[in-house]
Amino acid sequence: MENNFSEILKDFLAENDLTQVAFAEMIGVKQSQVSEWLKGKAKPGYDMLKRMVLAFNVSADYFLGIKEY
Repeated sequence: MENNFSEILKDFLAENDLTQVAFAEMIGVKQSQVSEWLKGKAKPGYDMLKRMVLAFNVSADYFLGIKEY
């Protein structure tokens, strides 16, 4: 079973010892947006996904739940 984005993001923040605020600052969004993603109320679009990939040097596949990074 594939993880949903909120689970993937929760794991990523925990594994990298990142707060919602720090993650948000690194990709240029408000903490409230990260909170919405973590609650599963919203998902990032293409541009946000691209920012995450570039900011953290992680494959898009990781954030999409396709494979581990």
